[in-house]
Amino acid sequence: MHGCSHSAALPAPEPEALAETCPECVVLGQHPVQLRKCLICGHIACCDSSPSRHATAHFHATGHPVMRSFEPGESWRWCYEDRSLV
Repeated sequence: MHGCSHSAALPAPEPEALAETCPECVVLGQHPVQLRKCLICGHIACCDSSPSRHATAHFHATGHPVMRSFEPGESWRWCYEDRSLV
C-alpha cells in the first residue's frame, strides 16, 4: 500500500456491498457512470464522473477515507484523505 495511513485500519474481511448500484442515483433518476465501494461500511456510490459524485459526498459526510472500484475486473483503491492510490 502506498502513501495511505488509513489502509492498515480497514476491516478484514472487507464489508459486504450494501447495494448493487448507487442508491442516491436511483432516487434522483440519474445513471451512475462508475461505482465505488466504501471499504469501511460497504456503501456503494457513483464516482466523480457522475453528475452528483456520491462516493466523494459519502466520504465528506462520514469521514470514511478509503474506497475501491466496484466495477467488474477492477480492484484498485483510493484514499480520499491522503489523495493517493493504495
